Parts: sequence; structure tokens; C-alpha cells
Amino acid sequence: MRTLTLLSTGGTIATTAGEKGLSVAVGADDLLAAAERVWGSGGVRVQTRDVHRMVSFAESVGDVLALARAVREAARESDGVVVTHGTDTMEEAAFLVALTHDSPVPVAFTGAQRPFDDPAPDGPRNLAAALCWVGDPRAEGTGVGVVFDGNVVPAVGVRKVHTLGLDAFRAPGRASVASVDADGVRVHATAPKVPVLLDPDVEPPRVDVVAQYLGADATGVRASVAAGARGLVLSGFGAGNTTPDTTRACVELLGSGVPVGLASRVGAGPVSGLYADGGAELVRAGAVVMGDLSPWQSRLLLAAALTHTDPRGGVGELCRRWLESVGAVAGRD
Repeated sequence: MRTLTLLSTGGTIATTAGEKGLSVAVGADDLLAAAERVWGSGGVRVQTRDVHRMVSFAESVGDVLALARAVREAARESDGVVVTHGTDTMEEAAFLVALTHDSPVPVAFTGAQRPFDDPAPDGPRNLAAALCWVGDPRAEGTGVGVVFDGNVVPAVGVRKVHTLGLDAFRAPGRASVASVDADGVRVHATAPKVPVLLDPDVEPPRVDVVAQYLGADATGVRASVAAGARGLVLSGFGAGNTTPDTTRACVELLGSGVPVGLASRVGAGPVSGLYADGGAELVRAGAVVMGDLSPWQSRLLLAAALTHTDPRGGVGELCRRWLESVGAVAGRD
């Protein structure tokens, strides 16, 4: 019999309604009991642990690193690990854990859009599907994924695509790894192999995301550096463009050795340095093109790379090699 571990962290899946709004009130044992009422135990043994109880918008990077350490410990004694988590920051938490995960034991993040005490909660079915996925031997070696509304998508490139809809998570441009329903698991694609880039015992330095919008100046760039940011990620227009003022400020930063990542505020598609005085200028100056990663995942990648004191070719080159290995950017000859 396969042994699985359920790590509960809170989130909507564990909330109930109160006078002040939704709040976390349900632990791992009750979540598991609700999931087992959907499809039964599935012939696996599940051990439970409450890592913390909070809504995910209140999480810090330190909280997620503590979760990553719990995942590492669980992977040593289990055949699969499921993490119940809030949806607001699930795309970031799953990605950060993926950067630390060095085991073939599969890890699935899941959660809910409706609270535990909703008349028609989606959490029990999502959790049942996640347990079914990591309990399947074919999940071994697939790394960290997100299981939601019957779909398994890789942590790399995943985004929350709807505020309240049940089909809330997709990895635009990437195939679903598998689908899960009452009949079992159907595998559709091979998950990308994600190189470990971060020690979960080491908190990475500050990296800020600077948004681009009509008429944006370089105030956000300068303020982030003044506040101690060791790197920046630009949430750029289109395929990766920035206002002239932002471009000039970031070219200066790159010249002084501060790494800059270039992502897009658009929900899908790659980044490419195409336009003079915008993305093309930044790429020439050494900005890291973040491919199909969201600005929020790009921020975590750059921060993890900055924990390496003397990477071959520098922080930018370390990020580029990592992005190539997971298919986020095209490989180079």
C-alpha cells in the first residue's frame, strides 16, 4: 500500500464563514475526511499534518520555505505529498517549492474557490483528485504540480486565471500533465524536469516586481533599489517592453551589476526583446528574458539565483540555463 502525506496550510479550502468574513477553521484531518467521502480512500494510507493555518495572501517567503522544508521531510517517508493551499499565492508557493524539490516523490498543490462550509464546495473533489494523482505510480518523477478542477498542470508556468471560477489554474502554452476523475488518472504529457536552484534553509534576497502601465516613469525602479532590492523583474507591456524612462533606468542598473528580469503583464505567451528603446535595449544590456513565466514566478527565480554567490557566467546566465532546461525559453546552440 502506498503512503501519502497531506500537508495543510489553510486557504479557502479550510475556511468557514463568520461575521467578519471567511477565516481558516478546518484542519488536515477534516479535509481528508471530506475528500474520502468523494471517491473513498483509493487504496492508499494518508498521514496528515497541519503546517500552518492562514489565508495565502498573508503568507511570506519564509512561510513558504518552512512549507518546503515540511515537503522535504514528508518526501523522505512518503510515496507522494499533497499540499492544501490558498489560491491567491498558489502559483508562487508551488513554484518556490519546485525550486527546492530534489526528490522523485511527486508533490501536488490543491485548494478551493469555495469555503469548506459552502453548500457545494469544490475543495473535497480537488483534494481527492490530488491524492489520486500523487498516489498513482506514474506521477513519480513529475516534480511539483497543481491539481485543480480535474487537471494536473506543472508548477512552472502555472497561473491563476479566474478570480472565482472553479477552473482557476492553467499553465498557458504548456500541456496539462494529466487529468483525474472518478475513473482514475489519464496521463497526457511529460512534466518538465525542474533543476533545484534554492536551498529551503536559505531565505533569498529581496527582488521586486515593477509594473509597466501607460505613462509609467522610473520611480518604482529607484524606490525598489533604495529599499534594498538586489534585483528587479519588470512586468512589461506585450512581449516585453518598458517605457523609455524605465528602460533608461534599468540599463543603468544592469551596467552597475544589478540583475533585471523581463517578463510580461500579459497572461500568456513568450517574452522577446523586439523594440528599440524598449525590450530590445534591455536585452542588449543583459536583462534576462523570462519566457513564459509570470512576473511573480520570475521574481522568485531571480531571487533564488541570487543565493548562488559565484555562479558560472553570473546570475543572468544561471537564470537563462535554468529557463532553457524547463522549456521556458528556446535553447541556444
